[in-house]
Amino acid sequence: QVQLVESGGGLVQAGGSLRLSCAASGRTFSWYVMGWFHQAPGKELDVVAAISTNGYSTICADSVKGRFTVSRDNAKNTVTLQMNSLKPEDTGVYYCAAKRDIGSVPCNSMVPDYWGQGTQVTVSS
Repeated sequence: QVQLVESGGGLVQAGGSLRLSCAASGRTFSWYVMGWFHQAPGKELDVVAAISTNGYSTICADSVKGRFTVSRDNAKNTVTLQMNSLKPEDTGVYYCAAKRDIGSVPCNSMVPDYWGQGTQVTVSS
């Protein structure tokens, strides 16, 4: 079992930045590919970014490329999503997720085994 707790969400004006963090506990963190998902109001859940067990990152959502970056610290059991130049369409709940796997996982194969509770991000225009 892996427990994931997100933090760092909030209200920000368009053009601003937020840094989301996810703290993991339970199993060996470095065994898990980590991902961030976004659910905009009234829309489906989309994978935003994924990062392999050894730190190779992939931005999955074209809409955030060049603005968001994902990183992890296996020593601290944390994964971070740095969100810059935020837009109103970035509004929604962001979920941290973990998938037991080796190496990296293609974006369309990022089917998590564990989820965090989500953190709300609201970007005002």
